[in-house]
Amino acid sequence: MKIGKLDIDRPVILAPMEDVTDRAFRQLCKRHGADIVYTEFVSAEALRRGIEKTVRKLKADPVERPLAVQIFGSTVESMVEAAVIAEEFQPDYLDINFGCPTKKVAGKGAGAALLKEPEKMAAIAEAVVKAVRLPVTAKTRIGWDHESINILDVLRRLEDAGIQALALHGRTRSDMYKGKADWGWIAEAKRHARIPLIANGDVWSPEDALRMFLETGADGVMIGRGSIGNPFIFSGTKHLLKTGTPPPPPDFRLRIKAAIEHLQLSVEFKGEKYGTLEMRRHYATYLKGLPKVSVVRNKLVREEDWRAVESILLEYREECEGYAREGRIREHAEYLNDHSDKLVLNYKASNTTI
Repeated sequence: MKIGKLDIDRPVILAPMEDVTDRAFRQLCKRHGADIVYTEFVSAEALRRGIEKTVRKLKADPVERPLAVQIFGSTVESMVEAAVIAEEFQPDYLDINFGCPTKKVAGKGAGAALLKEPEKMAAIAEAVVKAVRLPVTAKTRIGWDHESINILDVLRRLEDAGIQALALHGRTRSDMYKGKADWGWIAEAKRHARIPLIANGDVWSPEDALRMFLETGADGVMIGRGSIGNPFIFSGTKHLLKTGTPPPPPDFRLRIKAAIEHLQLSVEFKGEKYGTLEMRRHYATYLKGLPKVSVVRNKLVREEDWRAVESILLEYREECEGYAREGRIREHAEYLNDHSDKLVLNYKASNTTI
């Protein structure tokens, strides 16, 4: 998949997620094999006004590269100004958010709301492309609702505007995150695309990522919610794509180790107070399914000293060692796919290029 000077075969990409894909999580996902990472989505209006919290989202370290900055807004003027500011932080490329379904974004005429105004969407894209030297990509959904799926028209308009790649989530805005992503529309868009197409939606395991490549023909796969508490999904997917062999699910040792690394990075970038507090939302996913996890989680979310949090996690790892010796910890089904064995056998037996 080529975007500007980048040329990566079958990249596995971390999706932009508000309050998730900060520097700490991006770097953790890179350690575990993410090929490209995205910032949290950045408000064009807040960026042009110099809001410090927003500007901080653009800061990154060399270890995060390749890195994309994603911006959202509802006017040509604000998006052009924000793009020029974002370019100063030297990401590998800029991405335009045409897909966020939340009231905070779509409710203000940005994100997925622009699916109802494809001409305006194209005008924003063309203006941003002309305003910066960096490659520009976009991320969107298949339509506003199921009565107005217009992704093929949107794709053509964005290609004509100079967008160099499109990430496509297989839901409409009205779906929000309910139901199943429609990979069929992603495959249809790929058949019509003249630019690289990145598939997104409902990738919860390496097996899902493999299936998405096979079913859509996409040039890359983007993983969002499936990476939360599970950064191992990137290395697992790359292992599966390379060898045709499913990776073992991450055990409690790896999951607790990652939680501690995430905590340490969060404290490094946000300071002891906020770095510790903002990690509280992540423990449930890192520890999901482990014995007596609710007791440990309650301790973790009440503790304000990051060193004490780390001690609690290390003590819990020792507890889990005991549970493992007693046979009380098994491989966790949430990291596996019910149809993975059949899928992998078919993949290994075929000559399919994905």
